[in-house]
Amino acid sequence: MSFSYYLSILFVLLLVSEKSYSKAILPSNQLNSKSKWTQNGVTIAGGNQFGNALNQLYDPTGISIDDDNQTIYIADSGNDRVLQWKVGEKQGRIIAGGNGRGNGINQLDWPTDVIVEKETNSILICDLNNRRVVRWSLENQAYGQIVIPDVDCGGLKMDSQGNLYVSDYVNNEIRKWSNEFAKGIIVAGGNGKGNQLNQLNYPIYFFVDKDESIYVSD
Repeated sequence: MSFSYYLSILFVLLLVSEKSYSKAILPSNQLNSKSKWTQNGVTIAGGNQFGNALNQLYDPTGISIDDDNQTIYIADSGNDRVLQWKVGEKQGRIIAGGNGRGNGINQLDWPTDVIVEKETNSILICDLNNRRVVRWSLENQAYGQIVIPDVDCGGLKMDSQGNLYVSDYVNNEIRKWSNEFAKGIIVAGGNGKGNQLNQLNYPIYFFVDKDESIYVSD
């Protein structure tokens, strides 16, 4: 079962389970209905006011956790970059963007989400204002590759089969992308903006479980 993380505007807080607390910064993901959360979190990234130094964040909006490497990937929106932050370190490392705001292949413009794609040893980034999803290799970090163009991407997720899900906050829908679907297929919303049970209104964050059911923050 996945564990939850919460973001603040200036820093990332990690809430650890009282039931399984240890000296490890990342908690166990073996949570159950009896698990309780501590009232106070531990700052694991940022927390040094807003700014563009490597120990600072500016409006971070999305994170991805690589449990194998004990690493956090942060969509540092206000700085138009993605940081790699290893557990216990005092500062992060720029692995995507960081070359000024723009639409160049080596630039980002307000990235809102990031996920790790283990199969290709890369990250996928929701490049909001450039209306695209880009893949950025963790081995060659000089520039990215456009994976999905012309999409108003707010959030990203990947299921266990490697299918990519994208929330489109303008078209109020979530699409599933795979090699089988060149243009993606709508799996939630897509019936105009509204409050009916078949509609969404500015969806950004969502979650895909092991059964490929989708939970949307509408």
